[in-house]
Amino acid sequence: MNVRKCITFAAVAFAFSASVALAQSNSGSVAGDLEKVGKDGKTATVKTADGTEEVFKVTGKTTVDGAKHVGLAGKEGGHFVVHYTKEGGEKTATGFKDAGKGTWKVTEGTVTKIGDGGKEVTIKMKDGTEKTFHVSKEATIDTGHGIEEAGKYSGKAGDKIAIYTTVDPAKEVAHLFKKL
Repeated sequence: MNVRKCITFAAVAFAFSASVALAQSNSGSVAGDLEKVGKDGKTATVKTADGTEEVFKVTGKTTVDGAKHVGLAGKEGGHFVVHYTKEGGEKTATGFKDAGKGTWKVTEGTVTKIGDGGKEVTIKMKDGTEKTFHVSKEATIDTGHGIEEAGKYSGKAGDKIAIYTTVDPAKEVAHLFKKL
């Protein structure tokens, strides 16, 4: 391979790597309630678990519980974890995942232990108590650099995280782990 081809290949590889890194850093997730779906179905307003409202663009590629072209009509009031990409000030939903019933709860703390092959995460909260959360296959992890598959917690002891759960009288279910 001559020098020109090597330089061109390196430039293309660098540009691709940079675009992948940029795309990953512009993705995220929120947990909240679906407040409103636009009349044309192309926008969705979500009231997040921390009380703010966020508007997302909905496209033909947006999935609802893993299925494309299902739409959000009639799902207002439901609990969802929303995965999105952000370009400029616009957030485009890539997926809505039903989080079931219960009341949203956000718990923040510092990871002290990751056990059972990444399926359990123990955090120390501000008051000094520790609590262990189970990472179910339904949960997702927002690393700040992209979304990780459930059950593959990629954090380490010392990470500061927020855990979004729904709580009903019988149980507390973790739906989203988010690095702070």
